[in-house]
Amino acid sequence: MPATRSPFEYAILRVVPREDRGEAFNAGILLQSRTRRYLGARVELDEEVLRALSPGCDPSVVRAQLETIPRICAGDPSTGPIAALSRPERFHWLVSPSSTVVQASAVHTGLSADPAATLEHLFNTLVRGRI
Repeated sequence: MPATRSPFEYAILRVVPREDRGEAFNAGILLQSRTRRYLGARVELDEEVLRALSPGCDPSVVRAQLETIPRICAGDPSTGPIAALSRPERFHWLVSPSSTVVQASAVHTGLSADPAATLEHLFNTLVRGRI
């Protein structure tokens, strides 16, 4: 018998090295399923693309911002007070509009029996460009 699918929400994490130019590239996926009590993120910085769009942008700074996101999802206390919030509150804090180098897209929805597998599929499709 197939597993029951549950609703989920996700956002694409984008790197916007120069807000004035409006150029961006996908660098991660953030996914939440309230019914499955799941919140996760996968991130990966393509330094070649970053250098092409903004040669002066320090990849270590961008990588540090990106790598904090999965830790916030996991509730890692070293990420500050945000880690103490509930999973849905952390998700909505992470997807709220910002003008930082790492920005979240609009939130999209879907159904999944396995949120972790769906996160991996979205990451491979939308970030790595693999089907």
